[in-house]
Amino acid sequence: MSDNMQVTMHGNPLNLLGQEVAVGQAAPDVELLANDLSPVKISDYQGKVVILSVVPSLDTPTCDLQTRRFNSEAANLGDDVAILTVSMDLPFAQARWCGAAGVEAVKTLSDHREAAFGMAYGLLIKELRLLARAVLVLDREGKITYIQRVKELSEEPNYDEVLAAVKKVV
Repeated sequence: MSDNMQVTMHGNPLNLLGQEVAVGQAAPDVELLANDLSPVKISDYQGKVVILSVVPSLDTPTCDLQTRRFNSEAANLGDDVAILTVSMDLPFAQARWCGAAGVEAVKTLSDHREAAFGMAYGLLIKELRLLARAVLVLDREGKITYIQRVKELSEEPNYDEVLAAVKKVV
């Protein structure tokens, strides 16, 4: 990834680190932590269509809205679609947030330990050590079929585009 890949937070530029991924490539298979601290790999979900909903922190208003929205959409998508929210939040904070928000259809995964996901997907914000807001769709073989990088961190993704991309591969 070039050093000039940026997002903004309230208009202020932030630099992204890591290797930018592209549609058509296999999703990098990194290890994340589930809420119970067990290791989870992206490849654990092969055979399902996967929505990777990437957020800076669940404890912020936009990330909260994004995760709740995907949780509510899950009922319409069926069991063949797995929705994974990835953030740098500690697994304990993710579990607390999910319990308070009543979110059960979305699985939250933490990249806090090594930022391996952020680096592998080119979404690690250099200045904050948080993940940039993005949504990726993976087909049943684990190939990236759709990427939406949200330029301004305080804005929500275009959910209609994401859902249309999911319907193409379900």
